[in-house]
Amino acid sequence: MMKKAVILAAGDSTRMLPLSANQPKHLLPIAGKPLIFHTLEALQDAGITEVLIIYGYHKEKLNQAIESQDWGKMTVSYVHQEKRKGTAHAAGYAREFVGEDSSILMNGDIMLGPGSFEGLISYHKKGGYDLTLSVRPVDDPSAYGVVAVKEGKAVKLIEKPTKDQMVSNLVNAGLYVINKSLMDAIDKTKASPRGEFEITDSIGMLIRKGNVGGYSLPSWWLDIGRAWDLLEANKMILNQIRTKIEGIVEDGAVIKGVIIVQKGAVIKTGAYIEGPALIGENAVIGPNCYIRAYTSIGKNVKIGNAVEIKNCIIMDNTNIGHLSYVGDSVIGRGSNFGAGTITANLRHDNGDISVTVKGKRVSSGRRKLGAIIGDNVKTGIGTSISPGVILHQGARTGIGVIVDKDIEANKLVIATQNQKVIDLKSE
Repeated sequence: MMKKAVILAAGDSTRMLPLSANQPKHLLPIAGKPLIFHTLEALQDAGITEVLIIYGYHKEKLNQAIESQDWGKMTVSYVHQEKRKGTAHAAGYAREFVGEDSSILMNGDIMLGPGSFEGLISYHKKGGYDLTLSVRPVDDPSAYGVVAVKEGKAVKLIEKPTKDQMVSNLVNAGLYVINKSLMDAIDKTKASPRGEFEITDSIGMLIRKGNVGGYSLPSWWLDIGRAWDLLEANKMILNQIRTKIEGIVEDGAVIKGVIIVQKGAVIKTGAYIEGPALIGENAVIGPNCYIRAYTSIGKNVKIGNAVEIKNCIIMDNTNIGHLSYVGDSVIGRGSNFGAGTITANLRHDNGDISVTVKGKRVSSGRRKLGAIIGDNVKTGIGTSISPGVILHQGARTGIGVIVDKDIEANKLVIATQNQKVIDLKSE
């Protein structure tokens, strides 16, 4: 039985800024747990007992978070990829760990539906492959590595294909079963034009030898690369939860659908919550507020009177002041929304909402997307935020500010206005 898994989690998480400014994206919460915890739990369920994490960016925080949990019989060890020279370079750090065994190898920023690990392991064993890669059909495979599969084997892998190279709509899901054969291929891999050693080049060598399996994932798969991917993953996980009420639900509060209310949380009178939703430890909700479906609220969060929250991730220790609306947004830790803060989440022309990622405007592919708010952001009362706007960590707004452009880290934006004083007695 396969017992080992390697998780590649060394990247700088730049596409996830500002949410990753103070922590690796693998610790960003999805349905109340860090992304990587969902993976570790699924590996446990699949019978994995040894995990190696290749880490780099904010490695101490990743280590501390993982070590704070009891993983039972599963041991977790770590290797630091000090210089990031590509995925093949990272995977090479697992050479001794893998040894002569077979092991799962995966990108640390993917999320998978039920049965994925178990199915992959079974498929690999039955096929007797040198390596098995997982594939998943997508509408637009141009941003991924596209894979051609024939009679259960991968016969071609093309990274970021051009239109005339679209050999299928199956993409490389970043999840493999490997053994020593991949390590041997990594030794022969040359640097790409961008100066990195790519694991897809190493796998390509094995594909040309003719014994690489192509496993179709049985359920959903998500590549968590940008902030709005967190919302989609949150939705998928919340669709799998069961109601569990450990906190206090006061008389007069209404709960409909599947809800988790964790220890110490208080749902005050007049609150109306539609599931699936999750309310974290020691959160205070209400009174008289509306929490709509697919919302995850973190620990020690306060949601004030007459607030509406819809399809959001709100991280630990954040306060949403009364009379506010937050929709389709991701809100970082320790932030504070002044009363009447509004996040718009829909363009008037119903077009896809664009967001700035690594200095470039890119389409989110979403018709509805609100704000992306970093840690320790504070908004003044009456702040209005346009769709897709980013407020970086430590940003501030004054009273009544209309935010239609991103605000850089630790910057304050205030509104200026012309005023006229009228003497009412002389009128």
